[in-house]
Amino acid sequence: MAGRDDTGSGAVGRITHWVPAQRDITERRVGEDRQALMVRELHHRVKNTLATFQAVFNATARSGLPLAELTRAFSGRIASLARTHALITEDLAQAASFGDLLRAELDPYDERGRLTLEGPRVVLPSELAVPVGMALHELTTNALRHGSLGDPNGRLYVAWWVEEGAAGRGLRWDWHEHDGPPAAHPTREGFGHRLLNKVLAAQTGAEVDVAFAPDGLRVSVRMPLSGSSA
Repeated sequence: MAGRDDTGSGAVGRITHWVPAQRDITERRVGEDRQALMVRELHHRVKNTLATFQAVFNATARSGLPLAELTRAFSGRIASLARTHALITEDLAQAASFGDLLRAELDPYDERGRLTLEGPRVVLPSELAVPVGMALHELTTNALRHGSLGDPNGRLYVAWWVEEGAAGRGLRWDWHEHDGPPAAHPTREGFGHRLLNKVLAAQTGAEVDVAFAPDGLRVSVRMPLSGSSA
C-alpha cells in the first residue's frame, strides 16, 4: 500500500507493504455450469416433446376415428406424455427408469394379481424415455380395448433386462398378454402399430417383434442403450 513519506527522501507513493486477498468461487462456478447444462437439456427436451406432440397429433387426426373417440385417444396420449415428463422433471439427471414408466401406465389396472412386472432399475435419458413412454401407453390402451386387460380373467407379464451384444448394451423387454381374447392381426395399420414399428424404431433404434398369439399379444423389443446410464 502507498503512504506518506516521513523520511525526507521524497519518495512519495512508494509501496511499503501489501495484503493479498483471494475468494474461492469454485462452488459458484459449479452451480453456474450445472444450471447451463440443465437449460440446454430442457431446450433439447422441449424440442423433442414438440416434435413428438406434432407426430401424435398428425397420426391421431389421420386415424379416421369418430370425433368423440378421436378426442379421447388424443387426450390419453397427451396425458401419457405429461406423466413421462413429470417423471423426467422430478429426476435431477432429467431421466426416468423403465420400471417407473411402466408403472405410470399400468398401476391403475394392477388388481387381483393380474400384472407381473419383473426387471432391474434401468434409467433412460429423456430422448429415450419419451418414445418408450408413448409405446407403453399404446400397448396399455390396446390391452384395455382389445386384449388381456379388457378381459376379467386376462393377465399381463412384462419382463425387462439389460444385455450385452455385438452392437453394445441394450435394453430388452417383453410384453406378453395371457388368457385374453385371441390377438387378431390388424386389418389396417393403426397408430399404436405404426408407433411400435416406425416411431419407436426411428427415435430409439429399437428392433420390434410383434406376434399375434392365440391367447394374447406378444411384443419383444431390443433397444440400444449406448450413451445412456443404467
